Amino acid sequence: MEMSKQKDDQWALFAKSFLDRTRLALSSKAEYYHQILQPSAEYLGSLLDVDPWAVSIFTEEIIRAGSAASLSALLQRLDPLLRKVAHLGSWQVISPVEVAGYVEVVEELLAVQNKSYTQSTILVAKHVRGEEEIPDGTVAVLTPDMPDVLSHVSVRARNSKVCFATCFDDNILDEFRRNSGKLFHLKPASDDIVYSEIEKTEPEDVGPVQAGDEQAPPSVTLVRKHFSGKYAISAEEFTNEMVGAKSRNISYLKGKVPSWVGIPTSVALPFGVFEEVLSNDINKEIVSQLQLLKEKLAIGEFDALLNIRKMILQLASPIELVQELKGKMQASGMPWPGDEGEHRWELAWMAIKRVWASKWNERAYFSTRKVKLDHDYLCMAVLVQEIISADYAFVIHTTNPSSGDSSEIYAEVVKGLGETLVGAYPGRALSFVCNKDDLNSPKVLGFPSKPIGLFIKQSIIFRSDSNGEDLEGYAGAGLYDSVPMDEEEKVVLDYVADPLIMDKNFRNSLLSSIARAGYAIEELYGSPQDIEGVVKDGKIFVVQTRPQM
Repeated sequence: MEMSKQKDDQWALFAKSFLDRTRLALSSKAEYYHQILQPSAEYLGSLLDVDPWAVSIFTEEIIRAGSAASLSALLQRLDPLLRKVAHLGSWQVISPVEVAGYVEVVEELLAVQNKSYTQSTILVAKHVRGEEEIPDGTVAVLTPDMPDVLSHVSVRARNSKVCFATCFDDNILDEFRRNSGKLFHLKPASDDIVYSEIEKTEPEDVGPVQAGDEQAPPSVTLVRKHFSGKYAISAEEFTNEMVGAKSRNISYLKGKVPSWVGIPTSVALPFGVFEEVLSNDINKEIVSQLQLLKEKLAIGEFDALLNIRKMILQLASPIELVQELKGKMQASGMPWPGDEGEHRWELAWMAIKRVWASKWNERAYFSTRKVKLDHDYLCMAVLVQEIISADYAFVIHTTNPSSGDSSEIYAEVVKGLGETLVGAYPGRALSFVCNKDDLNSPKVLGFPSKPIGLFIKQSIIFRSDSNGEDLEGYAGAGLYDSVPMDEEEKVVLDYVADPLIMDKNFRNSLLSSIARAGYAIEELYGSPQDIEGVVKDGKIFVVQTRPQM
């Protein structure tokens, strides 16, 4: 209200973020009630021979009888009013691609992510978390959910030329649901989608996928990497044969970015170390069991993926690996976990193994199969960095991904660590754009509604760095895990005490600094960049950059 009285033109955006967070709280409470009440309802319903339809809506009716239903109805009334005042429209277009396809209604994108549609399909998905893959044959995903513009699924949509948008108008979504199975044409703009039914049997030639045609897999190959004889290397030794693009890029930035941009100290376990650890006699029994599991995987028993990951976590560390990694970390000025006790090294070793094991996570495995990459040729280096105990984390795209405007930087900011931004955490980040000709004037597009922030004490993170990332024609970034040695602390966020939200001068200064860092790195590489970083005590740190796809 104070912002409105002061005629601050962003008051509606601020109110909208508050409304979104309230809606998330209601949704969380509904899920909680369902978990504690529905099992009892189903048990008693079966004993008393109650009609299944009545049992299925028991918890829903309990919620509707309480105050939460009234609050939800109020939010439904307020949302379009605030969006109108804030000039937000009914859509947020994340990937603006003009397409035509047949409407398919699904409960959640996760349930169909490994499906292959034989005709061009517009998916209307009630739930999209942000970490899903987009099924083959899909030309558009429409959802009422609000995944971050820079989430995994959003990046996947843009890379795959799939139309992806959040729709805030239930009436529009209901219209699509009523027309399930019918052929529609979608024509997106930056903040709207014009849609219409097509009165013919085949889609127009407007989308990347046509009805009845399969997407041709990109022509990409992996080059097998071999053990170099070194278990650990310093940043000065990062080469194409030793590590992936993630490590090489961060090493390249050192000493080249402006002095006010920090780059964390790094070392790495290069390509081939995982395979060398497997070949060590201390892991002979595990290798035998892994071979059996891989044989099951080869004949389509995909449950083997989980067991492969579990088996990798049982690997023992050769003494040579421990000694070399300790030497490289100490020589680079990084703390050695083992100095705090053997249990600390065991935590670090487990984190390293979890990075290696992520080669066999479902999302990554099926992604390589989809484009016919040889999974055996995928090699995993591990980038080792000190964690900066962040006040804020950010992701920058130096070309606006929603509009394709190369003169405009787009970025998102969250409190705490960046996992809540790139992972499947509910709510929205603070988002802003900044024209490259006026980096002092960032424009906020939306205030944050994420209820949870992740924070961590001084620690070490082990980042995946495979030879399957940033290949031309295949976006492998984000498929594999980066694992901190210590567990993050989940904190319920209080934005009322946050200067990024409440102090306009602080916000403008910080967002401008983030935009300047992005611009400087783009200038350094000479091409659009996808940049991740953090802010600590007002200082900008960049933890990785890659070409924006």
